[in-house]
Amino acid sequence: MSTPALPQSADQILAALDPEQREVAANPSGPMCVLAGAGTGKTRAITHRIAYGVHSGAYVPPRVLAVTFTARAAGEMRTRLRDLGVAGVQARTFHSAALRQLHYFWPQAIGGAAPEILGHKAPAVGEAAARVGMRLDRSELRDVAAEIEWSKVSLLTPETYPEAARAARREPPGMDPTAMARLISTYEDVKGERGVIDFEDVLLLTVGILEEREDIAATVRSQYRHFVVDEYQDVNALQQRLLDLWLGGRGDICVVGDPAQTIYSFTGATPEHLLRFGRTHPGAETVRLVRNYRSTPAVLGLANRLLTDPSGGRRHGSVELVAQREGDSSASRPRLTALDDDPAEAAWVAERIGELVEQGRPLREIAVLFRTNGQSEGFESALTDAGIPYLVRGGERFFSRKEVREAVLLLRGAARTDDGSKPLPALVEDVLGGMGWQPEAPAGSGAVRARWESLKALVDLAGRLAANHPQARLPELVGELDERAAAQHAPDVEGVTLASLHAAKGLEWDVVFLAGCSDGLLPIVMAEGAEEIEEERRLMYVGVTRARDVLHLSWSRARTPGARASRRVSRFLDQTSGILGEGARSQPKGSRSRSRGRLKGARPRSCKGCGSELVTAAERASGRCANCPPGYDEATFERLRAWRLAVSRAASVPAFVVFTDATLEAIAEAEPGGQRELSAISGVGPRKLSLYADQVLAVVAGADPDEVVRSASGDPEA
Repeated sequence: MSTPALPQSADQILAALDPEQREVAANPSGPMCVLAGAGTGKTRAITHRIAYGVHSGAYVPPRVLAVTFTARAAGEMRTRLRDLGVAGVQARTFHSAALRQLHYFWPQAIGGAAPEILGHKAPAVGEAAARVGMRLDRSELRDVAAEIEWSKVSLLTPETYPEAARAARREPPGMDPTAMARLISTYEDVKGERGVIDFEDVLLLTVGILEEREDIAATVRSQYRHFVVDEYQDVNALQQRLLDLWLGGRGDICVVGDPAQTIYSFTGATPEHLLRFGRTHPGAETVRLVRNYRSTPAVLGLANRLLTDPSGGRRHGSVELVAQREGDSSASRPRLTALDDDPAEAAWVAERIGELVEQGRPLREIAVLFRTNGQSEGFESALTDAGIPYLVRGGERFFSRKEVREAVLLLRGAARTDDGSKPLPALVEDVLGGMGWQPEAPAGSGAVRARWESLKALVDLAGRLAANHPQARLPELVGELDERAAAQHAPDVEGVTLASLHAAKGLEWDVVFLAGCSDGLLPIVMAEGAEEIEEERRLMYVGVTRARDVLHLSWSRARTPGARASRRVSRFLDQTSGILGEGARSQPKGSRSRSRGRLKGARPRSCKGCGSELVTAAERASGRCANCPPGYDEATFERLRAWRLAVSRAASVPAFVVFTDATLEAIAEAEPGGQRELSAISGVGPRKLSLYADQVLAVVAGADPDEVVRSASGDPEA
């Protein structure tokens, strides 16, 4: 529960800022681009810019729209503005602002009430897939939904999708771009029949109304005269179109971003809008925030080194961070540790965390970060074995959890009868006791432990509220929870944070363990080409810059105990050996493992026949351009096609759902003799390996395709 801020003068607002932040705040009119490095106080700079504009008379609060990318960031901005004595400024996400306008103008532009928004795409995607003869599992449904989102934010239609997808080297799950376009079209039909729209449609429809109705666009532009856009490096084509329509050619806009933290390009985000801002807004002022107040000089030394190119310049248009904290002790120097295997790495991390806890470090100030969500399980197991509480970030939102919704409902009911006879924390414990909650943590892990931690966070919040506001009772606690839910500002949970690097962006901790620093994870094995590899480098940079005081980097030589130590340390650390030691130098792999890695992860970019560049996914899968003759045995390829046709008919699915032509060509050329060789071929993922490996290997060895299918199905005629 916050207290109202005292009014401040314009001069007082500027007095609390460093020189670069002050330059941002003191010039509230006209276009401005702020290149803000990690930990440099960008939110402070832009909220003070708005506050200075209001207190100096340059801004009228209701005519200012501050756009963020998360509800939590919008809530934090509103809180900071309130503390600066500013009320009435609209701080919203792109979708929140667009949805508000869509509901308001729909009756005028279209008539009637705006359509209901589809809560989850999966059911509609599943129905669309069934209509075109596809069967998709849960992970494939998720991947298809993500591809639909990319097509929409890229302003593509089903007709324009295939060409754009090939140019962008997109690879739809289990199908070619033409099939994906048909699925997109059918998905739109399903939505239309249901009378619903999805999340991206909110922006698309708002754009359509503003483009077609100049009177409505004029109304919006008269409402909002000044704009601030945070995290501008993450803007996609659709959001930029909407922003341009809001502006209507005017120049009162301040954008803030860091090209070095562009890590969402797979969703359509691009830093080009940020980097070209000076050209699209002539006369725009550019301010660089470089003073880092978050991390120790040693941590920043490593971060800066990661983004220094071989010539000594800066990668990605990034700024070089300048430490503002005191000098380092030997204990704060970043360290790199190599372990034998993944379980050993997880156990080592848990052991180090246990030592930190014994030294008095709060659990909530410790994080374990990794590249993929699949890495979380090993650390969850190791922390559970060590008796260390944890929470996994990036899953279901706190206020959306079933137990939290039930608890808030019970607290809301109990607030009506709170007579003040019992201390607030004890009363909350009693109410939650009705749900089975106990002060002692359960011995188990997983869902049971997560449920307990969620309820404990509510108890702890009640304790902090009572300490700060002794007169507060249940009605005030419920009001605090409602305010936090609106801003998606979850209460702190006492536990180590486990998070992917994507989920960690925008957060910070005293101690960070950056795990899995090996090639194949950082960069991820699927990354292809210079652009994707550089995005992986930026991901590591984001992870490093989350640490305030202590940074541990670790990697394992093998995945499982006893396996061959085939991994090497991440190539991104090659140039950091002066900081992390000689162990940071990656060693070249043997030629055999290198070629296997190219088959699966970094597919060839040039034709093995003529050397020309391979453009499409199909060409890269086969390793040959369309003009070169195939390098496989024609008879083997035809047997594989016959087998695929038989499988597709038996399963009542299109043939390409089994395997695409490009994958069959790659199989025919490689002629794999076992599952290991087959799994190295692009397009043969774990699911298809489990379904078809034995059949494919038999066909490659010369077996009759129809007999193979009958045998696999258990047909007695086989």
